[in-house]
Amino acid sequence: MMTCPVPALVHSFSLRVDLSAPIEMGQGRAGQRRIIPIIGGAALGPDITGEVMNLGADWQTIHADGAAHLDTRYALRSDDGAVIEIVNIGVRHGPDDVMKRLALGEDVDARKYYMRTAARLETGDDRYAWVNHTLFVCAGIRRADAVEIAYYKVT
Repeated sequence: MMTCPVPALVHSFSLRVDLSAPIEMGQGRAGQRRIIPIIGGAALGPDITGEVMNLGADWQTIHADGAAHLDTRYALRSDDGAVIEIVNIGVRHGPDDVMKRLALGEDVDARKYYMRTAARLETGDDRYAWVNHTLFVCAGIRRADAVEIAYYKVT
């Protein structure tokens, strides 16, 4: 009988993603809709270092139970000049009181809520071609005007 390999996670890089004020869209088919512009930030290695570019957004849907569906598209420029697109889909949820505190911009212990995503990266730069063929899972922290996201390669 065949034995499948057990995937492992290896930290690849972390991002600090700076955000502008949310643009409220109103009630959509699946919940409250908002767009949160991505205006900068930093990529903090070890595999990729550089800057989060001032473009992109998180297109969120807040469901009736308070869970946020996260749907982001943005880009970073590595310190050596490569442009890498990031598409990141996930969810953030937790107890009502914790989610209300996050909505008010308070710093909340990230162990009190769940913020996880799956990311696809793409680039045409040969030095980073490995990202085109790598799956990433992420854990995040919501700050008042930023998110911090750790990217893990699935090996």
